[in-house]
Amino acid sequence: MKLPKSSRPGPLLHWASLCVVGLVAGCNVIPPAQDDPTRFYVLSDSPPPAARAQEGARIGIRAVRLASYLKRREMVVRTGANEVDFRDFRRWAEPLDAALARVVRSALLASPGVSQVWVEPFPADQDRDFDVSIEVTGCEGVATSSDRYAASLSAVIEISAAGASPRVVAQRFFKKDEAWDGRDFDRLAALLSGDAAALGRDVLAGLPAKN
Repeated sequence: MKLPKSSRPGPLLHWASLCVVGLVAGCNVIPPAQDDPTRFYVLSDSPPPAARAQEGARIGIRAVRLASYLKRREMVVRTGANEVDFRDFRRWAEPLDAALARVVRSALLASPGVSQVWVEPFPADQDRDFDVSIEVTGCEGVATSSDRYAASLSAVIEISAAGASPRVVAQRFFKKDEAWDGRDFDRLAALLSGDAAALGRDVLAGLPAKN
């Protein structure tokens, strides 16, 4: 009497089994964690002197307004007259308008002729001699030519006499460019910090003599 032959899996079934095992093994492979390439930068300022003039000018920074394309956290590099490049992995750590207002305020307070500087909203019980509005038209890296870059800050300054009869007493255009290598964004932030301090000093230069 002959016994029935034991059935063996065919080649197709064997290949399907190997595929299933491979898929299961692949699902269990966890890719290694990747470091976040994003870097964040701030504008730096100098602390004001401990002692300030008691009878100096009292200034209010009413507004620091940014051009629309600067109202974002990505740092900007202008690559042409009408072209800008937003650097996704190089970002400001704070709103740029607030950062510029902080540095300008520090530069104003460093002057011996200034006693107080407030940023809007102003204290209700504090009188001011002058109010300052700043329209920032550029705050970025700029490609000036082949492989040459600059840190550039430009703004329109408007100074008004404060009080019961406010009126514009001065308008100034500010622009400052400094060489930059086009790669080091920490250096770009440092250069723009110096430009913002220079902007504050330009505000001082436009203040009329206090009566």
